[in-house]
Amino acid sequence: MSALHSPELPRRGNLSRSEHICKQIIAAILRGEWGENRKLPTEVELAQRYEASRTTVREALSRLRSEGIVVSRRGSGNYVQRLPVLQSSAPAQIASIHDVERYYAFRECVEVGAAGIAASAREDDDLALMRNCLQALRRAQLNGQTGVDEDLALHMAIARATRNPFFISTIEHALGPIRQCMELAQNLGSPQEAERIQIIDDEHQAIIDAIAAGSAPRAEAAMRAHIGHARQRIFEGG
Repeated sequence: MSALHSPELPRRGNLSRSEHICKQIIAAILRGEWGENRKLPTEVELAQRYEASRTTVREALSRLRSEGIVVSRRGSGNYVQRLPVLQSSAPAQIASIHDVERYYAFRECVEVGAAGIAASAREDDDLALMRNCLQALRRAQLNGQTGVDEDLALHMAIARATRNPFFISTIEHALGPIRQCMELAQNLGSPQEAERIQIIDDEHQAIIDAIAAGSAPRAEAAMRAHIGHARQRIFEGG
């Protein structure tokens, strides 16, 4: 019996069939099969892939559209509008100076590794996104803004370049404490603001250049230096 005419698989746990397909599509997006602004397969192709009826697939796509993950373009099909956020317990927050130390130890392990993998796994659109994020960060800072959101977007772009959903979700859920530390570093920063901004910009550029060159050792070293200097900016006011 062909996949197109196979009976639908039973529910798994408490999930309906359409909910299960919805989760499978999300997993495929996080694996990098369909990136942001990429077109999804047609309803017929998805029905064949997941051995489901077109009605069930349509229900799953409707749910993804309602969550803003997928957008329908008239006459063209369904496209990935944004990467999904995996549901989990609330991320840990920084509540003490000891938490700051623990945070930087965690960040060095995860983000240094992510930078190295990104150097091997990145594609051209990943590099374009990183560079766009860095340009947005520069514009924000030139306009007198903190640039924290743009900085976070750059680090997420590096995580996504790993094409590894575990790095992506881990770093995505660490954005809260990353934001806390960025804001703390700005509050404790030295009065030489323009010079300090240029130093951080150079650190980001070094990471992107190493990833673009496909050098995992250079990317890891650049990210390790950036995180180490970020820690110093908090504890030493540099």
